[in-house]
Amino acid sequence: MYEYKYVNIMMTKTFRPKPEKDYHEVVAQHAKEGWRLVQIFAPSLGYSGLATYFELIFEREK
Repeated sequence: MYEYKYVNIMMTKTFRPKPEKDYHEVVAQHAKEGWRLVQIFAPSLGYSGLATYFELIFEREK
């Protein structure tokens, strides 16, 4: 059986949006804790049609 964890990384609200956190560091930290990155998903679109955040989906065995 697996458990899942969802981590949101918000995008800056600027002309050229960038992630507020370094997703490389987020993935590396979760890997140290036994999590495996399954998918990066952008579920929400802002007024400009760009993602307002990204959701990182991790899994690990229970």
